[in-house]
Amino acid sequence: MASPVVRRAPYKDFLQPCTQRRFASVLGWLLAFSLVEALFVPRLHLSWSLFPLTAVRTLLVFGCVVFVVVLRIAHPHVGIRTTNSPFDTFKQNALSLSASETILTYTLSAFLFSQVYLSCAADYANLPWVTYHSGDRARLNERAVFFTLSLTLLGTFEGTLHMWCDYDKLILGLVKENNADQGPDAPSPKQEDAIEKFLKRVPAMVKASFTVSVSVALANYAVLYSFLLRNSAWGWAMTLLRPFYNLPKTNIPPASAPWSVWMLGRTVLAGFLLCLLFGVSNVAFTNYLAREPLKNGQPLTSESKDPNGSLLNGLKSKKARISSFAMWELALIARDFDVRRKAIFEDIDRKDGPMWSQIYVICLGAIKALEKRIDDYGKPPAPSATAAELASQTKPSARVVEPPTSANIWQPAPPPKTLRDSLGKLVADVTKSPGKKPADTLVPFAKKTVADVRDSLLTKQQQENLSRDGAVGGFHWALQQMLGWPVLGWPFQQRYSRRVATAVLGTPYGDFSLYVNSAFTLSRLAVASLNEDNYGNVHRDVPTIIRTLTTVIKKLEIFKDNYPIHWTDVQGIRECGHVDEVLNALKEALGRVVVAFEKYSTDLRLNRTDIRLAKEAAEKPGPVPLPPAPKAGDSQPEMVQVH
Repeated sequence: MASPVVRRAPYKDFLQPCTQRRFASVLGWLLAFSLVEALFVPRLHLSWSLFPLTAVRTLLVFGCVVFVVVLRIAHPHVGIRTTNSPFDTFKQNALSLSASETILTYTLSAFLFSQVYLSCAADYANLPWVTYHSGDRARLNERAVFFTLSLTLLGTFEGTLHMWCDYDKLILGLVKENNADQGPDAPSPKQEDAIEKFLKRVPAMVKASFTVSVSVALANYAVLYSFLLRNSAWGWAMTLLRPFYNLPKTNIPPASAPWSVWMLGRTVLAGFLLCLLFGVSNVAFTNYLAREPLKNGQPLTSESKDPNGSLLNGLKSKKARISSFAMWELALIARDFDVRRKAIFEDIDRKDGPMWSQIYVICLGAIKALEKRIDDYGKPPAPSATAAELASQTKPSARVVEPPTSANIWQPAPPPKTLRDSLGKLVADVTKSPGKKPADTLVPFAKKTVADVRDSLLTKQQQENLSRDGAVGGFHWALQQMLGWPVLGWPFQQRYSRRVATAVLGTPYGDFSLYVNSAFTLSRLAVASLNEDNYGNVHRDVPTIIRTLTTVIKKLEIFKDNYPIHWTDVQGIRECGHVDEVLNALKEALGRVVVAFEKYSTDLRLNRTDIRLAKEAAEKPGPVPLPPAPKAGDSQPEMVQVH
């Protein structure tokens, strides 16, 4: 009887429950913070102050921010957005569906929060939507209109800021080797806890929330509501509330507007609480969902009946988020979990080949993807097969030339018979007649006259400035001065760091953690195979690993050094942190493999040139030495030569 086939659970069956547990933790944080914020919305009644949870106020505040958390679940992406300039980012995302959903979600959340605040405000605040004066005549309270509009605009601004700062990105962890000074058996560096990260962000979060709240409230108080939106907001409020209240028929706002320092302070306070609520939700969501793929201190796939198979399923996934988390887990296994690492070398009976061979292909493929982008940079895209077929179909057919005539070509033309033929002959005779043409005499005279006038009116310097090169240079200088402005010019600057990251990491998102963890996994498993690979499958691939890493490092270094700085980059700083992180990881991986296998270079068929080139590629540049300090007796220290 054949043994039953063990079902290989897909990797998402382990990643999704982990994500749901972390999502529940985020909701718990938000519920606790909603309870704290509910205490800052005072009510005269004692039950609202002492028992906000029983008064449903906490749940109402919590319900306002749930929409933002759901939005974060719908639009996460791993890695940074890669574009040449902030303006390119704006063009790609301004009219997208995700941008519309984000702004509308924040606006709706802010509107609901404003209504919760109005309903919970004290009686002395005078913030109901409808007030009753003499004769019990209902009137619309403009204070509520102003307050609601201010918080709604704040929500719109927060949604725009969410898209501009790309709060949806998830930056996964980078697995590093243990500290060499502590030995190979040293404990692994512990990742910073999500609570610690959150507490470190609290001061900056409070400062940013207060700044945004004050800025939007002042803009609405001084300009937007006063000169642009007052009539529209009043008309909409009257239209929506007139079916429920006996309001006046006219939509003309009253002469006295709610412009007071007290109202401005109330708006700033509510806006600060709202911004803080948004900030807590975003920071908590990012910190919890970007945690290590571990459960109870073990890899996520440890509970699978086929752990290696589930991990392979994640590594081969077409979804970037799943494959990146799976690679992160594999890197952690290669460093911290000896039992799982040994199981990789012993798993040799798989359908598509041994476990190591499949991991080797996946990790090396990720590294070679960098090499391919570098090689293909600047080349025109290859035409597709359909384009080539269309080009062949639209190719014009060969022109058929009529045979030459047999008439006598020396026979004179017949005399003209009509007035039109006579005029045509006259014009042809004039143009073919010898002698100077009128233009041959007038054009040089006109040029000389213009030159004399120019020399008499303009100096030589002014003539150079008005020339084509001078005008272009002046225009170019003016553009560079405008690009140097911090607010107006910055969106159009194509800085070196952004352009290199776009070229190397790819578009629209660049997940540099995938390449860092791939290089670490490949090198760490190769080194561990010296003691744990009982079948000897790894050593056959070591030469390819060394040569590939050497080639990619050299190409990446040359590409970075020779990459031109765009003329809009007014700073001209040749640094790119994300690409440098990848380059350092490749160097560390190559150095790790070379140190471990150099003594076996002859058996691995690695010649001295391969080892020398690998060592040169793995060498990290040292710090730039400072110039020597001038001696006390030097009379002119400014003339000391700097090497």
